[in-house]
Amino acid sequence: MLSLLWALIPLGLGLEQMQLEALVASTATGLQYDDEAIAVKAKGWVRHSTFAHLPWMNCFEKDTGSNESRYDVAVLGAPHDLSVTVRPGARYGPETIRSVSNGISFGYSVFNDRDPLRDWAKIVDCGDAPMSWVDKLVALQTLDQAHRLISQKPAANPQKSRVPRIMMLGGDHSTTLSALRSVHHHWGKVSVVHFDSHIDTWDTQGSVSEYAKLDHGTFLYIAHQQGLLTNTSIHAGLRARHFFRQDVTTDQQCGFSTVTARDIDKVGIQGVIDAIRKRVGNGIVYVTVDIDVLDPAFAPATGTPEPGGWSTRELLSIINGLEGLKVVGADIVEVAPVYDDVSQTTVLAATEIGLGLLDLLVAAPVEQMHPVSH
Repeated sequence: MLSLLWALIPLGLGLEQMQLEALVASTATGLQYDDEAIAVKAKGWVRHSTFAHLPWMNCFEKDTGSNESRYDVAVLGAPHDLSVTVRPGARYGPETIRSVSNGISFGYSVFNDRDPLRDWAKIVDCGDAPMSWVDKLVALQTLDQAHRLISQKPAANPQKSRVPRIMMLGGDHSTTLSALRSVHHHWGKVSVVHFDSHIDTWDTQGSVSEYAKLDHGTFLYIAHQQGLLTNTSIHAGLRARHFFRQDVTTDQQCGFSTVTARDIDKVGIQGVIDAIRKRVGNGIVYVTVDIDVLDPAFAPATGTPEPGGWSTRELLSIINGLEGLKVVGADIVEVAPVYDDVSQTTVLAATEIGLGLLDLLVAAPVEQMHPVSH
């Protein structure tokens, strides 16, 4: 059996994170998979649909050395909502996004004349990580392992990028922490472009218990504590109220600046794009999209909706405007389909956002900074 994946990833850990590790070690011992078991269990999680009609592949199996078993970009589902603080249901996001995506017409965009599905990259859908639905620490440990297994293989087109990159379908926002750990293993510290109505850098000292410290509002604070982030990250679309004045200081200490939802009224879509590009510069970037960055009129199906958000058109335009950034990973999270309207407005938006994120990944191949360890 493998030891916990946290022991496999070199992190700069403070006392607080060591306590988190000890907690995981004491609670997750009942369900630890080796690599082969992950591959076998994943077969039982195969859904009938894949995202955008992509070919399915069991990416958790060992590399056979054949190019047929390799890929450049992988779609991974993270069916998890045990870390939410308000409404659950995001565990059904990956399955529903995939299902709805198969009813959308794909092809070359009328806005940038690109189709990421028919470009240089071999893109596959790896299905869902086999995450526990009863213990969040076990679930997130499994997701850590899934990211490692998917990203450790050689890419299909190594002349473009030597290791695959992942576009994740959540799941609540705590799942992004696993992605950031995986990204750090291959590329080092990363700037996060965080589309969200909330800051998600809440100090874990306010948690009601050790188990509760990791949730969908603290994962960026933990990522900072673990040394995964640069000091050039940015929130975009922020509008939710802070609990304490100190939250702003904590957020800045985590390396974030902010474009609020209302800033778009002052600077326009291009102004938001310019602010993001200026903030992250030429460094490597992880793009994470919480669907609640959209106004509830456009995305009602989420756990913590906040009035006064952006429209779907505005967000898609901003994402398209980031083309050329060195994006090493991306996700769309917090889609809880049970709260959607009859037209599935939220899931339709999530599907288009997913395509936009794939476009960013394909537009700019990125070389890894660290050697892959097998």
